Amino acid sequence: MPLAEFNIGTLKYDWDDPRVADFQNNLDRVYDIARRSPGYIWHMENEDMEAAQADAGGPLGGNQRTASTLSIWQDVDSLRRFVFQTAHKQFYDRKAEWYDLDGQGTRLVMWWVADGHIPTIAQAMERFHHLKNHGTSNHAFGWDHVS
Repeated sequence: MPLAEFNIGTLKYDWDDPRVADFQNNLDRVYDIARRSPGYIWHMENEDMEAAQADAGGPLGGNQRTASTLSIWQDVDSLRRFVFQTAHKQFYDRKAEWYDLDGQGTRLVMWWVADGHIPTIAQAMERFHHLKNHGTSNHAFGWDHVS
C-alpha cells in the first residue's frame, strides 16, 4: 500500500529574501532527485502547492512563508532512502537556517493511501492535525511509528 507524506513549515524569511535563496534555488533539483528515486510515485507540483499555500481561505491559511510538500511513495523505505540518502539530506540538515522551528513541533505526517489515490491538501492537513492532537496511530504517524 502506498505511503503519503506531507510536511509543512514556516520560513524565517520571505521567499524572495536572499537568506532563503539556496533553499529556493534547489527545490527543482531536489524534486528531480525525488522523481528519479526508486519508489517515488507522485508529488504535488510547485504551481499547485504555491496556490494552496497562498489561499487565505484554504487549509494552509495563506501564510506567505509556508513551505510544504505532499508526496506519495511506494513504501517507507523508499521515502527514507530519498530523505536521508540523497542530496535531499544536505538541505534537510540545513532546515534551521531557513525554517522557524520555534514551537512548531510536528512538521511531518505520513499515512497509507489506496493504490491510485492522490490526497488533497485538505486531507493532508486533516492527518497532520490528527497526529498533532491525538498522537501516533495507523491513521496518522511520523518516523517514530515506522522505525
